[in-house]
Amino acid sequence: MKKSIMWILTVVFMMCIVPGTTMGADKILKMSTTTSTQNSGLLDVLLPQLEKDTGIQVKVIAKGTGAAIRDGMDGNVDIIFVHAKNREEKFVQDGYGAYRLGVMHNDFVIVGPVADQAKIKGMVKADMALKAVANIKARFVSRGDDSGTHTKEQALWKTTGLSLKTETTEIVKKGKKQIVSFQHPKGLGRCYLSIGQGMGKTLTYAEEKQAYTLVDRGTYLKYKYGRKQGLDLEILCEGDPELYNPYGIIPINPKKYSHVKFKLADQLAKWLVSPKIQGIIARYKIQGQQAFFPDAVPDAK
Repeated sequence: MKKSIMWILTVVFMMCIVPGTTMGADKILKMSTTTSTQNSGLLDVLLPQLEKDTGIQVKVIAKGTGAAIRDGMDGNVDIIFVHAKNREEKFVQDGYGAYRLGVMHNDFVIVGPVADQAKIKGMVKADMALKAVANIKARFVSRGDDSGTHTKEQALWKTTGLSLKTETTEIVKKGKKQIVSFQHPKGLGRCYLSIGQGMGKTLTYAEEKQAYTLVDRGTYLKYKYGRKQGLDLEILCEGDPELYNPYGIIPINPKKYSHVKFKLADQLAKWLVSPKIQGIIARYKIQGQQAFFPDAVPDAK
């Protein structure tokens, strides 16, 4: 009799726990996002709050914006959180994304060695700063990975008026080969170092080579002030409207891929633009410096 009761209790317990386990698994989202949201430390603040508020857990796949967008186009993730607005809007127009919500912005800055051979410190116009770097053939490190930062850098070179050279290279990201085309001033030659890496590795390589590079402010602040070893590079050019850097969140369109967890992705997207979370974004600072500025609720505090 006792064995029968124990068996019944075990069965009841398993019936209760299995649905709970399944339910927990169902609340895990896959999100492809730019490395800057991770490298800056912002996701370390947002994602625990998301789980607390909604029960949703997020598996983060951090990579360049181009690769993150391709993840969405292939239906490999439920949502993307990236920073290349024109490409994001096309992603939605082409039917891959259900919609785009503007979440926040920061800006890009041009950083370089304290010695500043190109004498660009204090410049506001990014194209003039890059032209000065090219004119003296100073080293410039490019992410070269089809990311949002790489896209911005490529656009800036085109505004310098310099004669550009087009090259194509093969990079490997997470075991996958990818062909990337890029342009750089002909005069820079071997001083233009395209490394096919994320922002963190690009910064540390630029430090090693005492070279110039383009970086989002959030990642720069994290590497400069948020680590014991710091970063031996300084902000030399900032403030140009061309360096504005908006971030958008895009749930994958369930009409395109029926397997995506759209209801949860929709919940995450709308949670990010709520007044409460916009306030958390506004208050996120690195060594007292604001890393991101909310766009959905601009006056959030």
